[in-house]
Formats: sequence, C-alpha cells, structure tokens
Amino acid sequence: MTRRFPRRGRGFFYSLAIDVIWPMLVFGTRPSFRGTEHLPASGGFVVASNHLSYADPTTLTAFCLSAGRVPRYLARADLWRLPLVGSIMSGGGHIPVHRGKPTASGAYRDAVGAVRRGECVAIFPEGGFSKDPDHWPVRGKTGIARIALETGVPVVPVANWGTHELLPQGSPLPRFFRRPRVQLVAGPPVELSDLVGAEPTAAVLREATDRIMTAVTTLLGEVRGQTPRVTR
Repeated sequence: MTRRFPRRGRGFFYSLAIDVIWPMLVFGTRPSFRGTEHLPASGGFVVASNHLSYADPTTLTAFCLSAGRVPRYLARADLWRLPLVGSIMSGGGHIPVHRGKPTASGAYRDAVGAVRRGECVAIFPEGGFSKDPDHWPVRGKTGIARIALETGVPVVPVANWGTHELLPQGSPLPRFFRRPRVQLVAGPPVELSDLVGAEPTAAVLREATDRIMTAVTTLLGEVRGQTPRVTR
C-alpha cells in the first residue's frame, strides 16, 4: 500500500512520528482503508471512531492522511508532559483535555475553534477503550455532540478493527510479527441537521451522540460481518 500523505500543518515531531510509524504499519500489518471519500477535502469536520487499542490514533491518523486531511486529536492532558510524546502533541496542534478540572471546558472551546478554522478533529466518543467483552462500542459521551451541534460541521463515522490484535490492552509492544489485518472504514456523515440549532438539552445531546455511535457500530458490524450490538 503506497500513500502520499499531506505534510503541511503537521509540525516537525508529528511529521517525524508519522514518517517513522507508517512504514512499520505497512510491513507489520495488513492495512485496509475504505470510505475515505466520505472525509471532506476541505473545511472543518469531526471524525468519530470506536476505540480498541493505544494503536488507534496511529491507524486513524494514517486513514485521515490518506484522504488528504491532517487530524487533530482531543487527548488527555498528561500526554503533553511525556518526553517526545509531548512534542508530538504540541507540534501537531492537538487539543489537551484536563479531565475533572475547571479548565476542562477549554478543550471544548478549542475543538470548536479548530473545526471553525477548517480543521479535521478526531474524537473517540467512548472516552476510553471499549469495555465490551466482544469489542463492540459502548455508549458515547456527549462532548462530540456539543461540538457538532454548535458548529454544524459534518461528523464522519469510522469503524476501526484489528488494532486490538496489533497492540492488545496491557501489551507493552505491538505484535508486528503476526501481521494482523487492520481495517478502517468510513461512512457518510451522520444526519444531525434536524438537531442543529436546537437548544442543547441533555435529551438533544444524547440523541445526537447515540446517532453517531449507532453509525460507528453499524459500520463495525459490516467490517466484522456480524450483527452489531448497538448500545443506546
């Protein structure tokens, strides 16, 4: 699989990480990307993906780059304090989330600002790895709905499968020697137009979030060839 990724706006350390890790993914896994045409070529939008492994940001980044877009992530703020990782996060224009602190609302503000500037913002709405024993997505948090409904930008669902075999939870190193098949598939933007402009009540935010997670879960069912388990 040969890809020519966009370089503008990546930052030095983010670019370095991409250039180092992408060849490892190509030769250490069997990657398959489909549906990249659903990612807008320009303008702001949000990518919503299920979450199975610490490898997910790497594979989702490659997926977005293959569509010509550079993703910016909402990620926990302590990553900015790690050597090298902090440089990647800062240089890549990612958005820190200070969980449980008064500054937590800053991540929402920064994400809204990013999509309004025309950025691709990538979010794992579950807020962590799926706790479902069969790896189906669990109920999403409503932050993604707040961003989508305030800005009116498209929310593109992405199903990610295989990273739990590449880098299982609790494993210190990826299992490249097994060359697992890693699949990412995007679908059309989630229909939220009837909710944009409505008062963002708890019910409205929950409805929007459930639609997003249902779209992600349905795509994952197609990838896995199984009837999806949708959590609402």
